[in-house]
Amino acid sequence: MNTEILGIIALFVAMVLLAIPLGKYMGKVYEGERTWLDPVLNPIDKLFYWIGGIKPEKQMTWKENLFAMLLINFVWFILAMIVLMNQSWLPLNPDGNPSMTPDLAFNTAVSFISNTNIQHYSGESAVSYLGQLTLQFFQFVSAGTGMAVCVIVFVAMKERTTDKLGNFYVYLIKSCTRILLPLAIVGAIVLLFNGTPMTFEGKAQYVSLQGDTVNVSRGPSAAMVAIKQIGTNGGGFYGVNSAHPFENPNYLTASLEVIYIILIPIGLLFTMGYMLKRKRLAWTFFIVMAIGFLLFVIPSVFYEMKGNTAITHMGITQPMGSMEGKEVRFGSAMSAYWGVSATVTSNGSVCAMHDSFTPLTGMFCMWGMMVNCFFGGVGVGFLNFYIFVIIAVFIGGLMVGRTPEFLGKKLEAKETKIATIIALLHIFLALGGTALACHIYNTRPDLASGWLNNPGYHGFSEMLYEYFSASANNGSEFAGLSANVPFWNITDGVIMLIGRYLPIIGPLAIAGIMANKKYVPESAGTLKTDTSTFGILVLAVIFIIAALSFFPALVLGPVAEFFKMI
Repeated sequence: MNTEILGIIALFVAMVLLAIPLGKYMGKVYEGERTWLDPVLNPIDKLFYWIGGIKPEKQMTWKENLFAMLLINFVWFILAMIVLMNQSWLPLNPDGNPSMTPDLAFNTAVSFISNTNIQHYSGESAVSYLGQLTLQFFQFVSAGTGMAVCVIVFVAMKERTTDKLGNFYVYLIKSCTRILLPLAIVGAIVLLFNGTPMTFEGKAQYVSLQGDTVNVSRGPSAAMVAIKQIGTNGGGFYGVNSAHPFENPNYLTASLEVIYIILIPIGLLFTMGYMLKRKRLAWTFFIVMAIGFLLFVIPSVFYEMKGNTAITHMGITQPMGSMEGKEVRFGSAMSAYWGVSATVTSNGSVCAMHDSFTPLTGMFCMWGMMVNCFFGGVGVGFLNFYIFVIIAVFIGGLMVGRTPEFLGKKLEAKETKIATIIALLHIFLALGGTALACHIYNTRPDLASGWLNNPGYHGFSEMLYEYFSASANNGSEFAGLSANVPFWNITDGVIMLIGRYLPIIGPLAIAGIMANKKYVPESAGTLKTDTSTFGILVLAVIFIIAALSFFPALVLGPVAEFFKMI
């Protein structure tokens, strides 16, 4: 048990130590400074600029950057729909997997371009290798999209008075070629040498000890697993994700994959510090996020290592903790740590079945998606945190009796209203969707037949989890919910779209408006945002909004299940 705890402590420390130099490197990349990869990657970047007709020196306003982002994402959506609905007759389909139905293709296309990666299918039997490679492409560019928009916000925070905030296409390409690609190559090589397949051959056959002929799915898995982790995508090559021994063969690969989940989200905080020349602000934001993360991790690890109380009452000892739905390769502590890591970010990958977590661990995983800003997804996690910072600055300004200011810019009604709407949007999408699903389940059993394997408190948790996962662009699920039906495919898809793009549009609009304002030098009465006091204020704002918004729903699900269990 002590070894397991020491293991996850070492992983967290290693992740932070790696993120600090990575953040500085990313800052140099986005600032156009020289890096050691320039001789190799400069020609590749220039090739993409030439193919796309991109003028890297062209500076865009926030509206032009937003239009570019939405346009290219729409093109990716169309491409995904074409491939997924026609993959049965397209090449690279050695196992003869069928084309997707329109509703499943819609859900999958939206899921991957929005960096959500909810999978209402099993990759082994539902997606061809061409389909997997197409989805892998979206795992790069959806992550790059979040990073590019985040950097545009950094530029807006940095500049004193301007309406020019860089070039979305340049930031997108640099994010993919200079950051995501090198890290994905390193991860794929480690996975490959530990046994993860990387082949275009179809299923392999072997005869088991019982004499049965077994078909084992293979495919170009190593490359996809690496980018799904580093890009906080989470969509696995196989149905059970990183609980599959091909996706995650041993504790070494598990360590790499769980470090990859939060590496770039932490690194981007130090990128902000480098670009703004405000290291203290970066550390303040990091400490706030780390405290929130650890408040979810510590009780989750405790409850999973403690075991299931109901089983204990039956006189059965649980020396390895609660092991239902978990892999012996990883144990209960690593499974809980991975589960929280994947849900405080928009990663959503799993090395254990979240549906089998003890109730309060499941609650903390949901809570991570509810606040959706303790590190969060690559780029978009900071955008969500930025919304809470704006709200905290507004509240702080009211408390000290001065016009709220952030980084030398006056915060006025328009920006505060946008931030409030974006904060409330996530609540509306998740709880509104859950209310609709509960209504249909109780009033239209003909439509809801087969949805839930666990009616009652846990069934409510399964539906609640599904919509929080969609709204937070997370992608993990309580697998007791059978979601591959038109209702869930369509409603999930719509919520993923709204939950992805409005929380990008809102912070980008705020940053653009703020950047265009007159710079006001700091004075003795200015609210300092790089202090422990402000950090506590931001943390309080996040938890108060989350508690008021979500705790009643949590009481109906995991909290009620916990008390019923004991």
